[in-house]
Amino acid sequence: MSDQNNETMPIDPNVDPYGYLGMVRNSNGSITRLQEPLVPVDTSNDLSHLVVTKDISINSSKNTWARIILPRELLHSTTNTPKLPLVIYFHGGGFIVATVDTPVFQGLYASIASEIPAIVVSIEYRQAPEHRLPAAYDDCMEALHWIKNKPDELLSNHADFSKCFLMGTSAGGNVVYHVGLRASESWDNLKPLEIKGLILNQPFFGGNERTQSEVRLANDKMLPPIISDIMWDLGLPEGVDRDHEYSNPMVGIKSNPNLFDQVKVLGWKMLVTGCDGDPLIDRQVDLVRVLKELGVQVEGSFTQGAYHGSEVVDPLKAKEFSLLVKELISRL
Repeated sequence: MSDQNNETMPIDPNVDPYGYLGMVRNSNGSITRLQEPLVPVDTSNDLSHLVVTKDISINSSKNTWARIILPRELLHSTTNTPKLPLVIYFHGGGFIVATVDTPVFQGLYASIASEIPAIVVSIEYRQAPEHRLPAAYDDCMEALHWIKNKPDELLSNHADFSKCFLMGTSAGGNVVYHVGLRASESWDNLKPLEIKGLILNQPFFGGNERTQSEVRLANDKMLPPIISDIMWDLGLPEGVDRDHEYSNPMVGIKSNPNLFDQVKVLGWKMLVTGCDGDPLIDRQVDLVRVLKELGVQVEGSFTQGAYHGSEVVDPLKAKEFSLLVKELISRL
């Protein structure tokens, strides 16, 4: 992680982990949210003028909703432009913090929409511990059916439903993994939505035993293991540990070697990204290795010199990631 990033983080997560997350832990085990965690937003390369956004309710009883982000030039074009790929995005936050509306995510949305270009739909799902997993997975599956059944006119007019990609950062990458598996088993019920690929950007996974990268980066200033532990403690179902299949994909794969058979039949491509400054990188690299052994069409893109969440914090990293995704989409 860069020195600049270390200097801009207001609270050391290793000293005050709950304060870092904007909450306090009560004596009965519940939490009280004080504020959204403070992550600096780099506005030096603001792309908001390149996109148009629209917020739409999905399920008012759950307070789930979506933000549609599309290139502004689409609405001002005087010609019949081709429909654009549809990227359904799931945000990060360890299942316990952040929303679609969190300021630091907006630059990444705009980068994806303008660089690829694509129509982005970012999904708001319920947070833990008030709604523990699998609530987030359930909400995001519901969102896929909402897009299929009740598409907004912006999606009907401009999104190519036959070229859909599920994408997520951090916890959102974990959502892509699990929702992708669910979707592969019910792909026929999702038509005309046709998923072509799963994009896991620095996916959030865990396990009881520390990996080498987690030990090496134990004092990381962005996502040290102590923060991941709290997130899993609050996010997983009551009474389970970090070797549950929701957090540790190796558990699910080991118990069901045929888990990805339908993904392979459908020919879906997978992209997993990470960096050596992220404590989670060993888990991400292992996942790519195991998926390749299973015969899944998966690519790993692992870089040096960055940190967990760099694509949502650093506009240059956001552009690099968007161009990587653009290259993948252009091949499908």
